[in-house]
Amino acid sequence: MATRVCVIGLDCAPPELVLDRWVGDLPNLRRLMASGLYGPLASTIPPITVPAWMSMFTGKDPGTLGIYGFRNRADHSYDKLGFASSRMVREEAVWDVIARHGKRSILVGVPLTYPPKPINGLLVGDFLSPSTDADYTFPASLKDEIREAVGDYIIDVRDFRTHDKERLLGEIRAMADRRFELVKHLATKHEWDLLVAVEMGPDRIQHGFWRYMDPEHPAYDPASPFVNAIHDHYVQLDAHIGDLLALLPPDTAVLVVSDHGAKRMDGGICLNEWLIQQGWLTLKEAPSGVTRFGPDLVDWSRTRAWGDGGYYGRIFLNVEGREPQGVIPQGDYEDARTWLVEQLQALGDEGGAPIGTRVYRPEEVYQAVNGVAPDLIAYFGDLCWRSVGSVGHGSVWTRENDTGPDDANHAQQGIAILTGLGGPAGVLTEEMSIYDIAPTILGAFGIDTPAGMGRRSVSATENPSVYTEDEEAEIARRLSDLGYL
Repeated sequence: MATRVCVIGLDCAPPELVLDRWVGDLPNLRRLMASGLYGPLASTIPPITVPAWMSMFTGKDPGTLGIYGFRNRADHSYDKLGFASSRMVREEAVWDVIARHGKRSILVGVPLTYPPKPINGLLVGDFLSPSTDADYTFPASLKDEIREAVGDYIIDVRDFRTHDKERLLGEIRAMADRRFELVKHLATKHEWDLLVAVEMGPDRIQHGFWRYMDPEHPAYDPASPFVNAIHDHYVQLDAHIGDLLALLPPDTAVLVVSDHGAKRMDGGICLNEWLIQQGWLTLKEAPSGVTRFGPDLVDWSRTRAWGDGGYYGRIFLNVEGREPQGVIPQGDYEDARTWLVEQLQALGDEGGAPIGTRVYRPEEVYQAVNGVAPDLIAYFGDLCWRSVGSVGHGSVWTRENDTGPDDANHAQQGIAILTGLGGPAGVLTEEMSIYDIAPTILGAFGIDTPAGMGRRSVSATENPSVYTEDEEAEIARRLSDLGYL
């Protein structure tokens, strides 16, 4: 039994790179692998930062959490969207459970911990914290200690969908340096039983630089000066991990995990363009050029479905009696979904070649469906194609991302390296799920997992309004800067 548990989160770290291709250049991670269990970690559906990290630490799937992405429908109207935040998380996390046993936690950068909630310990908010001027820590006075310890703490890099690769690379490296400097400071200056730190750099650098190292990427450029950018960043992270490990007590269980993986992005499927072509979505007038999709563009009286862009596609149906101007009779709901599933899964590339799209019904993949879920969830090209929500492209297919340059999409498999838990070492013989991490942490402490943690069904509730008007504006600015809006 471990007396402490340290969880090192590497957002978007893929097993193909960390556990295979570059493992020989990562001595500290390789040492952890040699002394523990390791292998792929199956992510949530969908495999995105929000809500995957909170699914990991609550053991609850996105449907149970009622959180399906950065923005979620607050009700069945067309224009009410709520930004994901800690206030939407109603399920217990592992740090809540161990607090009842008198154990203290330090959390640094765990997604969906902003605004900070009181915990038995210390909390440094996630990448959606508007700035270090905001109250992004618990207790609030902790931000003064952070400033004294590391100077200007970097919550996240600026817009990572940019052509300014030099600037982006410098900021990613600086962010990692500052993050691990802070983690080491907190780990040595404060008492803790559970230490969780999530570094966003792998996600940012893979979105920005994947084309330079992947021969299968359609824009592969092996002559670029950035050909080793991602590799060198993992080497940097490995060194930081080694420095942190050297400070931990010998009876500390260490888990290195990622919320999902990454893969090349071949292009985008313009979901709303396709729906327009199929006669399912009608705009009031044709846009003069590429235009961000919004409810004010739509003739709802003649629209049966619309979609959202992002790493995966969300399709919503305009159902009679459910949406304000619904047109699909409730008795035709399943037939409508079936038609969309079949047609989208059959959709190929520009030349008609199959791309392997998969479409899910939420109730088939979640233990519960809370809040207002998409009616369908689409993985275009098995996530090698992004969902493009804007309209006015004049085509269903695009090779450019509509929110800025982006080389990579998310993949279903993250990583898990587990040490200090007892038992044999080696490759995981059975695929591990992101929902197994919370019970694993509790088991390391010898604490029983609460009944239903990970697979408990809860009653459906709608997402509340979680931000004030000023907070909404700040978080919208932050998401826009990051290219999510």
